[in-house]
Amino acid sequence: MAREPLRLLRATAQRARTAAVSPIRRFRRPSQTSSRSPSPAASPDAAAFDPSALDPTLRPRPLVRAAGLAAVTVLGAWIGLLVVGSVHISVGPMDTRMALRPSLTGGTKINVAPLGALELTSHHAPLRLDVDVDRLDPIRSQALVDHPERLSGLQDEVASDVTRGTLGLAVRSCVAVVFGATALGLAVYRRPRRALAAGGLALTLLTASGGAVYATWNPNSVLEPRYSGLLSSAPSVVGNARSIVSDFDVYQRELARLVTNVTQLYEATSTLPAYQPDPTTMRVLHISDVHLNPAAWHIVQSLVRQYKVSVIIDTGDTMDHGTAAENGFLDPVSDLGAPYVWVRGNHDSPSTQRYLAQRKGAHVVDNGQVINVAGLRITGIGDPQFTPDRSSAAAGDAAEHSAGRRLAEAIRDRKATGAPVDIALAHNPIAARETDGTVPLALTGHVHHRRTEVLPGGTRLMTEGSTGGSGLRAVDDGTPDTVQASVLYLDRDTRRLQAWDEIDLGGLGLAKAEISRHLPAENRPGATPAPTTP
Repeated sequence: MAREPLRLLRATAQRARTAAVSPIRRFRRPSQTSSRSPSPAASPDAAAFDPSALDPTLRPRPLVRAAGLAAVTVLGAWIGLLVVGSVHISVGPMDTRMALRPSLTGGTKINVAPLGALELTSHHAPLRLDVDVDRLDPIRSQALVDHPERLSGLQDEVASDVTRGTLGLAVRSCVAVVFGATALGLAVYRRPRRALAAGGLALTLLTASGGAVYATWNPNSVLEPRYSGLLSSAPSVVGNARSIVSDFDVYQRELARLVTNVTQLYEATSTLPAYQPDPTTMRVLHISDVHLNPAAWHIVQSLVRQYKVSVIIDTGDTMDHGTAAENGFLDPVSDLGAPYVWVRGNHDSPSTQRYLAQRKGAHVVDNGQVINVAGLRITGIGDPQFTPDRSSAAAGDAAEHSAGRRLAEAIRDRKATGAPVDIALAHNPIAARETDGTVPLALTGHVHHRRTEVLPGGTRLMTEGSTGGSGLRAVDDGTPDTVQASVLYLDRDTRRLQAWDEIDLGGLGLAKAEISRHLPAENRPGATPAPTTP
């Protein structure tokens, strides 16, 4: 008799729980409820209040439930990383903050405010490593300035600091994702078991992402960074381009170089340090398709000054209509700060070519003529078509192929005399392709977007975008085209391409820039050096 009230209380509590069940919960089947009931008397009552019997939409949905748990896990892990998933660490003389962030592409981003940011394709995983340079410690940086010999040991110091910071970040990130996913799971489900499941799943996802980072880690990514920020800071931050010794520890060396460059830039002075170019390289500025944009000359002057450019190469379409009235636009080429080599484009008239040939510091190449400028043997051929002239029909691609074959024949004749050509110029890529196998490097323009490829015969064909942002008419739609140019680094002895920087400036602006460093395949660590002749 004493047990009857207890049975009634349990049955009443079970009916209340069943009636108040949430639509998002999975319900136990009647058989499961019956087997776990404290007495047979409670089973009919519990089954009578099964909501799924009244509403089929409340039946179990495993996929929906799993998707909900995954969403809670990912969101909670992300919140945990944002709130507590970062560490403060000293890297050489710099105080930095390292953090992991969700990402579709992975990689590493180094923020050096206010100078800009470096992006490295260091790995492919759903995690990005962010490194923010908070400040430069004045005592440690001054010690490096006063004792330059300590820079030789900076490589090991930086590598040790980064290793320590990475390990600390890994531990803290594990705690952050577990805490974030568990806390959010508890808030959503209000059940410890589901909350712990979310925390365990978050830890599993982070571990799997860490494995992907380890499997795809590319230490050579520091050799080809992408810089965005102030144009004036770019050469010093990115540094010089030089040949890479295959058996050298690339990651530690280049990481120490980045720290050294940033240290110099942050040094307690109001001016940036002067860019000291590598004396073993020549720097060629490749521009094209200015199309009467006067802002282009200011951009070229800035790049020549910042990069200590040895020679400027313009692959044509400097004009729009090639009229005599436009010729005065060419006058600034004498004051750009470096020799100016030019080849005629399809918007440049013979009158334009004659006028430019008379400018101080300008060198016009045409009909396979070879000139020697800054130690480089350069040849080229003008575009056989002048498209603004509507009085004659355009000759089309056939004329371009013919001009390219004449240029290739001139290069072969020159090579037979024992003085091979280093760079061939043509405005149209169709003509330049005909020089494949005769010259190491061919430069073109015309198509208003940048691309580079190695042709079957071994010649590298580099096509530049529009340094004039497609001309002033490009602003008609309210959005100016990107201004593009490239700095090519050539070995001073072999005159072979060592690396190049692709420079993009938004619209007509001069201050902000994006610079991407690239290495030829044969110049990357572990690669077989290229032959000395094409």
